[in-house]
Amino acid sequence: MSATIITLNKGRDAHLARLLEGLGRGTPPAECIVVEMGAEPAPLADHGFPIRRIVLASEGLPLARARNAGRRAAFGDHLIFLDVDCIPSADLVSRLDADLAQADGLVCCEVSYLPARAVDDGWTEAGLRAVGHTHPVRSFPKSGLARTDNPGLFWSLAFGVRAATFDRIGGFDEAFDGYGAEDTDLAFRADAAGIPILFSAGGHAYHQYHGAFDPPLQHFSDIVRNASRFHARHGLWPMDGWLDAFARLGLLPPSWREDPTILRMPTVDEMEAARVPLERPF
Repeated sequence: MSATIITLNKGRDAHLARLLEGLGRGTPPAECIVVEMGAEPAPLADHGFPIRRIVLASEGLPLARARNAGRRAAFGDHLIFLDVDCIPSADLVSRLDADLAQADGLVCCEVSYLPARAVDDGWTEAGLRAVGHTHPVRSFPKSGLARTDNPGLFWSLAFGVRAATFDRIGGFDEAFDGYGAEDTDLAFRADAAGIPILFSAGGHAYHQYHGAFDPPLQHFSDIVRNASRFHARHGLWPMDGWLDAFARLGLLPPSWREDPTILRMPTVDEMEAARVPLERPF
């Protein structure tokens, strides 16, 4: 096994414990790198494979910088980035490792979103699969790998890449500070370099429920700033549905595509109204 798992954590220790539990139930990785964005929390339990922690001092969510720090610490030839709120299927590591031995690209596996209270101490993979909701926009093959010509469909929740290929792309652009567009930028740069975005029939990640907002007003400033950077580089606007929603609230001007100037910050009442109900998976 030549795969290194890289995950990022900021205050989601319960989610991290389930991710590590899932890794321990299946084919284990060669190692797991946990990048802590903030102070180092309590020690982790032994799960039968090497776990190393990196503490990255930060007040916010430096996702690009944190993922790059995880890559620099990794020994494996294959990198598997897995968000901390994802529980891996028993075959996720082995299938993505095999995919990367076969194909050079950014390889995504399917993700099911779990409702609130779906994960307890007696969870089983079959139980998670039964209640999970897959994303309607992304179609995964029944077998093997399928290439998508739309790099905008790439997601960083659960994907694998050869370490050498990640380095050739240049990793994540750390100028994307905070939340939003750093993963889409990676995919667009990969696509421009002839590195395909591939969907795998193997492996599955189960996204654990956490509180969310639609639109994500908690990341408002980050999204506007990072979308503007992406547009300057690639000539199109990412996250435009969210930006449209911000404009409808009066946070951005109606003509935000020409002038994405922040008019004001969201109010407490607007934040509360945007909170996603418990019954919605995403």
